[in-house]
Amino acid sequence: MAVSTLPPLPTALSARARALRPAERLCHAVGLLLVLSGLAHLIVFAVDGGPWDGPVSWRKPVTFGLSFGVTLIAIAWVTSYLHVAERPRSALLAVFAADCVVEVGGITLQAWRRVPSHLNMQTPFDTAVSMTLAVGGGVLVGLLTVFAVAAFRHRPAGPAGMALAVRSGFAVLLVALASGAAMIARGVVLTRTGHQQEAYRSTAPLKPLHAVSLHAVLVLPALARLLSRTPWSEPVRARVLTGAVIAYATAVVATGVWATLTA
Repeated sequence: MAVSTLPPLPTALSARARALRPAERLCHAVGLLLVLSGLAHLIVFAVDGGPWDGPVSWRKPVTFGLSFGVTLIAIAWVTSYLHVAERPRSALLAVFAADCVVEVGGITLQAWRRVPSHLNMQTPFDTAVSMTLAVGGGVLVGLLTVFAVAAFRHRPAGPAGMALAVRSGFAVLLVALASGAAMIARGVVLTRTGHQQEAYRSTAPLKPLHAVSLHAVLVLPALARLLSRTPWSEPVRARVLTGAVIAYATAVVATGVWATLTA
C-alpha cells in the first residue's frame, strides 16, 4: 500500500494561505463575511422569532449568507485547478464576489424591512431590489457557466481524481443554476400576470433540488483533496471518489424527480 509523503494538513493549509492571489484573498475574505452575516442572522432569528419558511422570514438572510459565502470560497479554490489565464480568472472572481455581496445584501435588506426580497413588485423600490436580484442571478449563471466550460474544455489540474471531482461538481452546479433560473423565470411571469401568492408558492418544489445541487462543486473536490492525503492506493481512492460522484448524482436525480412530482 502506498504511503502518503504529503506534508501535514496544517502546514499545507498555511502554505496554501500564503500562496493565495489577491483575487482569491478577496473572495475568501468576502465569503467569510457573508458566512458570518448568515450566522448573525441565525442569532437574530433565535431572538426575534417568527416563521422560518415563507417569503418573509429570517431564513433567507441565514441560508443565502451561508450558501453564498461557502460557494464564493469554494469557487475561488476550485477554479485554481482550471486552465484559465490569471487576469481573466481574477476579473471573473472579483465580479463574482461583488455579485454575491449584492445578492446577499438585497435579501438581507428586505428581510429587515419585513418584505419579500424576490418577486416583490409592490412598490417601485421593491421592484428595483427584486429586479437587481434577478439580474444579479443572471450574472452568476453567466460567470459560473464560463468556469464550467473551462473545466470541460481542458482537463483540470490537481491530484489524482481532482479532474473528475471538479468536472462532476460543475456539472451538478449547472443543475443548480438551471433550477434557480427556472424559479425566477416562472415567478416573474406569475407576478407580472397578477398571481403574486402563486409566484411565491411556485418556487417551493425546486428549492430542494437547487440546494442539493449547489454545493457539489465544493463537496466533491474537497473529497478528492482529502483522499489524496490518505495512504490508500490510487485505485482505491478512485473507487471511493467514483462512488461519491454516483451517490451525489443519484441524490440530485431523486430530488429532481420529487420536484417534478410535486410541482
